[in-house]
Amino acid sequence: MTTATKIGETTFTLPSDREIEITRVFDAPRELVFDALTNPEHVPQWFGLRDWALPVCEIDLRPGGAWRYVMHCADGRKMGMSGVYREIERPERLVYTESFDDYPGETINTGILTEKDGLTTFTATILYESKEHRDAVIGSGMQRGAAVTYDRLAEYLGALQKA
Repeated sequence: MTTATKIGETTFTLPSDREIEITRVFDAPRELVFDALTNPEHVPQWFGLRDWALPVCEIDLRPGGAWRYVMHCADGRKMGMSGVYREIERPERLVYTESFDDYPGETINTGILTEKDGLTTFTATILYESKEHRDAVIGSGMQRGAAVTYDRLAEYLGALQKA
């Protein structure tokens, strides 16, 4: 398994023909990163591209609980996504489904958070229904969006620690 080696670097690997693995190291304790990923007061502050807002952020953080995000772009575009939490082991593991309103298919996302020396490594493994689905997502430019989103999360975590 390949992992990010530097703070601020988002890495993408393909561990199988149906998966994308995203790894990022954050300069923040694991509990704070977990909260930023799962608290509806935090998520709208960092989620998505810089020119998008997240006015709908509903999170029922429990196994079987649903989540829903709707992002709005300044030019009027909207993008909705939702899923259901399958497993929650605070603060080290999240497993949930994810589907987009305007894109077919559902993924199973597994997030693992490990902490060492005050740094938290977040590894998200996304399992797609097929190789074709995974490859279409890669072709959509998903890496850029994910990298910008994790950059924003890193900035937000830094601001939280200074407050």
